[in-house]
Amino acid sequence: MTIEIIRDVLLWCVVINMGLLLWWFLFFMLAHDWMYRFHCKWFSLSIEKFDSIHYSGMAVFKIGIFLFNLTPYFALRIVG
Repeated sequence: MTIEIIRDVLLWCVVINMGLLLWWFLFFMLAHDWMYRFHCKWFSLSIEKFDSIHYSGMAVFKIGIFLFNLTPYFALRIVG
């Protein structure tokens, strides 16, 4: 594999993961009540706890994108 191929893969990973994050956010904002009712069938959650879990999950996912996809992409852009 060449550096260019790895760079392209990392860039596509960023695009796909940011798309998933955007989808998660939009689904959370537009179908919040439905998601809450759906999850409450399995777990006893307050609305505040449910919002906190999703907000924290989105934050961790975004940090993971930056750490594992975007940072190596920029490092390879600098090197190559």
